[in-house]
Amino acid sequence: MLAQIQNDVRAALKAGERERAQALRMLANALQNAHKDARGRTVDEVEILRRERKRRLEAAEAYERAGDSERARAERAEAELIDGYLPQPLATEELVRIVDEAIAETGASEPRDVGKVMAAVMPRVRGRADGAEVSRLVKERLAA
Repeated sequence: MLAQIQNDVRAALKAGERERAQALRMLANALQNAHKDARGRTVDEVEILRRERKRRLEAAEAYERAGDSERARAERAEAELIDGYLPQPLATEELVRIVDEAIAETGASEPRDVGKVMAAVMPRVRGRADGAEVSRLVKERLAA
């Protein structure tokens, strides 16, 4: 993914898209720093991109509250740019199917089993579903 983003930086610069190139450079830097800090461990680039996207959206909300709609727009545009590098999110129906399979596999039957189900679901949906959404769905399905 890092190589793709670096290629996209070069393409943006050639096309004269300075703002896009700047945003892509920040993403490339975040990924490079993660690789340096990993010290031999595997780097989850999707997780890094999700974190960077979340930061942009939080910053956009803060700028919006402060009345700076132009900077909020720029932060949202960067978040959209990051979306292009993230895997497509799972459809709700697919997520429900995965949660139901995990509930059956773990034998979970009550709300206190949320942790067991989450441990089974999250590796399957990593990068394609938000943990808060998965947790909400697991709790909902176990309560039913």
